[in-house]
Amino acid sequence: MIFAINTLLLQLIMANYSATSHLAGEFIHDGEIRATLEYASEHREDMTLIEEILNKAAQGKGLSHREAMVLLECTDTEINNRIYSLARDIKQRIYGNRIVMFAPLYLSNYCVNGCVYCPYHAKNKTIPRRKLTQEEIRREVIALQDMGHKRLALEAGEHPSINPIEYILESIDTIYSIHHRNGAIRRVNVNIAATTVENYRLLRDAGIGTYILFQETYNREEYQRLHPTGPKSDWCYHTEAMDRAMQGGIDDVGIGVLFGLYNYRYDFVGLLMHAEHLEATYGVGPHTISVPRIRPADDINPEDFPNAVTDEVFRRIVAILRIAVPYTGMIVSTRESQQCRELVLDVGVSQLSGGSRTSVGGYADTTVDTDKSAQFDIDDHRTLDEIVTWLLQLGYIPSFCTACYREGRTGDRFMSLARRGMIGNCCAPNALMTLREYLEDYASPLCRQLGNEAIAREVLRIDSEKIRRITLSHLNDITHGKRDFRF
Repeated sequence: MIFAINTLLLQLIMANYSATSHLAGEFIHDGEIRATLEYASEHREDMTLIEEILNKAAQGKGLSHREAMVLLECTDTEINNRIYSLARDIKQRIYGNRIVMFAPLYLSNYCVNGCVYCPYHAKNKTIPRRKLTQEEIRREVIALQDMGHKRLALEAGEHPSINPIEYILESIDTIYSIHHRNGAIRRVNVNIAATTVENYRLLRDAGIGTYILFQETYNREEYQRLHPTGPKSDWCYHTEAMDRAMQGGIDDVGIGVLFGLYNYRYDFVGLLMHAEHLEATYGVGPHTISVPRIRPADDINPEDFPNAVTDEVFRRIVAILRIAVPYTGMIVSTRESQQCRELVLDVGVSQLSGGSRTSVGGYADTTVDTDKSAQFDIDDHRTLDEIVTWLLQLGYIPSFCTACYREGRTGDRFMSLARRGMIGNCCAPNALMTLREYLEDYASPLCRQLGNEAIAREVLRIDSEKIRRITLSHLNDITHGKRDFRF
């Protein structure tokens, strides 16, 4: 989609664009997005400019939204291959071959919003509604611990009376309190509706990891059409949620869009502008970026949304996001197939869900058809053990690490270490130690064999002799029953 804009008019409509503004309409400025799209279209074959952008990207310090959009518009095969190669290199430099594992936990699908792409919408009378009690949450968490999970993403529909903040806080306390055999959930990330600064402070005090909220689409007009009723229909309040979270003391936030709802180019630029706004305003960009694509569920048919993103375009989006925001974790869920996840792992993704259920109460009782209450259909149905085995076979190190959050390495403190290339000094040994925990407590024989072989190789790559020696000692302790070592 090409946006033709008169130059004088363009200057007028861009007058209020400000990356540091606290007003959504100014830091996600429609005029600036449209001007960026026009600029990228005009320069998609400007090889001198593209070469300059790639040289800048190779320094590993990121790109502006305009520079990134020029790369996304370029369809030259050689350039795209260079983009993929650069994305691999940058990911390896910062994250190595570690892939962080997590699972979603759905507490309730009661919702008052009218979102037309989500089966939880208030007018849906066919989906079974359910809200977990604290005892049911306990059973879900034990089931997740018995898989081997240490990190959860807590999910709930927006319903002020049925799912109030008090329920969310009580649920977080319940999750953290459960220690079953050698299992423990050590980090709870939270994906709930936009809320107040006061409530974000309560979430911070409850010890959450990252606060996650997807924008769905940054186009204001389309957003209003997709969200006709309910609190979520307020585009400004929703878009400014991360500012309130930061003001409430949560310095790890995660953003994302639902690709397929609107023109992917527009949302790609908006996503990067949001990241730039957080960096410019608070000194730290998003801790994670998620890139879900629309999926079928209950009364939702993806064919009703004509902006589908192909696998190849999706891969380019992931690769260019990786080089544009190099220090940000990138998440792909079980919405995507095994084949697609393998493609994007190669060029930027650093976090995966595994063994996921997107229904309320879907982990503890697998004999019940809880998929009827799912928020979306999953495409990767493998167990966590199968996914861990697969990652090991591909040469990755599955990581169950939660150390940075628990050691206070969040926000600008995490980013400072990442930018200086030092975060691997902590992450590499922590990944190996948490993988050893998984192998000892939960893994199948093949997974255990592959994992121990990988640990033996990777521990020799730890640069510091002191850290390597301590890591070897802790790895040995883990085989003798001790748990939860971290740098």
